Parts: sequence; C-alpha cells; structure tokens
Amino acid sequence: MAHYDLRVPFVEKGIVEALKAGDKISLTGTIYTARDAAHKRIKQELEEGSFHYFPLTGAVIYYCGPTPAPPGRVIGSAGPTTSYRMDPYVSLLVQHGVKGFIGKGKRSQEVKEVLKTHGGVYLIATGGAGALLSTRILSAKVIAYPDLGPEAIFEFYVKDFPVIVGIDTHGNDIYEIGPSMWLNTLQKNPLNPSER
Repeated sequence: MAHYDLRVPFVEKGIVEALKAGDKISLTGTIYTARDAAHKRIKQELEEGSFHYFPLTGAVIYYCGPTPAPPGRVIGSAGPTTSYRMDPYVSLLVQHGVKGFIGKGKRSQEVKEVLKTHGGVYLIATGGAGALLSTRILSAKVIAYPDLGPEAIFEFYVKDFPVIVGIDTHGNDIYEIGPSMWLNTLQKNPLNPSER
C-alpha cells in the first residue's frame, strides 16, 4: 500500500483511478463539508438546475459538521460522521462530477458500484480525532445554507489532511480486504502466546 501527497479538487487525469484501497493520502487544497440536511438541499437544487455554491467537477465532499472555532483557531473539532446516511446521494453527485467523499464506516454495495462505474473514491478519516484533524484545516468559511448551523456547507482549505482509501475505483473495499489481510498475516506469523 502506497502513500500519496495529493491536491484537491481531483482535476488531474488518472489520479483517482491510480488509488488503491488501503493507500494512505495526505490531501492539500479545497474540500467541502456536507451532512444529511445539506445533501437533501443539494439534491433538490441539482434536480432543479440551480446548484451554484461550488464547482462539483473533481470535488471532494467531507461528511462533517464542525464545532464552532475556539479563540485563536480556524475551526473547532472537525471529525467525520458516519457515511451510510449519505449513500442515497452518491450516484447523483458522482454523475455531476464529484470524485471523492470523506467519512467513516462502511458503504453500501450500490455506492461501490457507482464509484466503480463513474470513477470515484471513498476516503476514510479517523473517527474520534476531530480536534486533531482540525489542525490540518487552515481556513474555513460557510458558503451555503447558513441556517443549518454546523450542517451548513463549509469550504475548508486543508494541508496534509490524512485519509485512507476506503473504496477505490475498482470496487475494492478496505472494510472487506483489511480483515482478511490481517488474518492472513496472523496465520503466517502467529503471535507468541506469551505476547498476547
């Protein structure tokens, strides 16, 4: 498994397709937050042809509802939320050019097929590390739906934001291959009982 330092949005040809489930990535550039309530509005506006808040081509959407910024900080805790609630919106967003989604937890088989068919990736951020992840956010501003509070759409400029490829464009899923890889390693190198 490789490590990449990548710019976002993903506009460079072939970048997303080269990633493999389990690869570690440090993201630098602009990403956008959206949770359940924002996704509902995005869907409606895309269907009406009125969505205009940020360019969707190559975009990366972070499933995050950050806390308010404490004194001297850009943003408060900014950890990932559970991703499966956004599964119904992935197909529409990918068809409009979105290339990546950041969250935590498993995705549906439908999401895997959409990412495989249209060329997108699901990236995993570490749950429970929101305060640490916020230190990689250099600027943050609300760009849409301010009435939603922390569920508004934020534009984050991130530097060296750490994620792991959860699902790649070939349909490989780290939640499936990870445990089998661990078991395979354990079978080849069993733990010494005294070390358990």
